[in-house]
Amino acid sequence: MKRRIHNRKPLEPYRKKLRHHGTTAEAYLWTHLQQKKLEGRKFRRQHSILNFIVDFYCAEERLIIELDGQYHMNPTNEEKDAARTKKLEELNMKVLRFENRTAFENLDWVLEEIKRHFGSGPPRLPAGR
Repeated sequence: MKRRIHNRKPLEPYRKKLRHHGTTAEAYLWTHLQQKKLEGRKFRRQHSILNFIVDFYCAEERLIIELDGQYHMNPTNEEKDAARTKKLEELNMKVLRFENRTAFENLDWVLEEIKRHFGSGPPRLPAGR
């Protein structure tokens, strides 16, 4: 039986809560990613992969975007974030992390950095995996 790694049912209430109570940085970046606004790529907001909920996910590019606020800026949470990133990269996904304030102060750079990774992600897994 194939293991389901995307949008797992047990995480649905948490995803919904995060979508309704997200950070202002997430809401701001979302206005530039939603409805295929960034070079026609479809992004999902608060998408679950395994037991993680990522801020934004583009399936076509296997690209995850994370915005980090103060909560992430301490050694314990930085270690957790690094372990989470490693696990997601083991699933053949690319993870980009930006500080919340960077999304506000340098949005053009953030969007260019995201676009720079279009088509440069890890190779696709073989069919049937």
